[in-house]
Amino acid sequence: MAKNIACCGLDCDECLAYKATVSNSDELRKQTADQWSKMFNGNIEPETINCLGCKSEVLFSHCNVCEIRKCSLDKGLDNCGKCSQFSCETVEGVLQHAPEARVNLERIKNFQ
Repeated sequence: MAKNIACCGLDCDECLAYKATVSNSDELRKQTADQWSKMFNGNIEPETINCLGCKSEVLFSHCNVCEIRKCSLDKGLDNCGKCSQFSCETVEGVLQHAPEARVNLERIKNFQ
């Protein structure tokens, strides 16, 4: 299992913003901004595509306001898989669209 699991269970190593940041690729930032702008019906600028994982100081703009991240950090937990209330309504919004995140969190929960 990957070691860079976000609070919500997503694998940060697989995130396009993370990949663009660690490789310092402006081309990947542009491609990601274009893809996410279409996907989320918004206007995401390439210069905002910077992230080193949700437990870092370098975050994509959405991650700064993520309720899952806030909850996990407020509880002093690495991720929701370590929470006694997993799976709660807060994280379910992501998990219903990202089954791989659920698998990651379930593995973490069962490993404790």
